[in-house]
Order: sequence, then C-alpha cells, then structure tokens
Amino acid sequence: MIDGGLDVRLRVTPKASRDAIGDLVADGQGNGVIKIAVTAVPEKGNANAAVIKLLAKAWRLRKSDMEIVQGATDRNKVLRITGDGREILAKLRAFV
Repeated sequence: MIDGGLDVRLRVTPKASRDAIGDLVADGQGNGVIKIAVTAVPEKGNANAAVIKLLAKAWRLRKSDMEIVQGATDRNKVLRITGDGREILAKLRAFV
C-alpha cells in the first residue's frame, strides 16, 4: 500500500490465446505477482492498455484510476490503483 492507493505486481503474457487473470504466484524475489494474459500485442502500449481494461472490468474499478508505473516495456509490471488503499485491498481480496 502507498499513500493514495495500492501497487499491484503483475506478470503479463501478451499475444495469448485469450484474455485471462491467472493465479497469484511468487516471483524470483519472493514477491507475490498476479499472472495476466492478454491477446493484445506488445506494441505501442496495446498490451498495457489491454491489461488495464481487463483488470478494471474484472475488479469493477475505473480505468482512469489505474496506471502502469513500472515495467511498461517488460513482462513484470507494477500497476498503481489510486484511491483509498485499504478499501481497494479489501475489494481485491474477493477476486484474488
């Protein structure tokens, strides 16, 4: 949690056969990451936009409250969701 929001670590697979939110797994440093698959190609921010669209719809949050703050050109990303971090975390626990 950060002031004014929540950071969520993601592991994104672009050019997948379907859009999907996968399991919560550990990365190489022992951090929890959510696996995400999108059909969009990783060009001109298309995959990042698809990730935000998928998560906003699934988690019932506004796309305008989400932004990729780290890893824009990498599979490992940090998604920042602005708002009350505790409320967001409580809401997301129902989905993860």
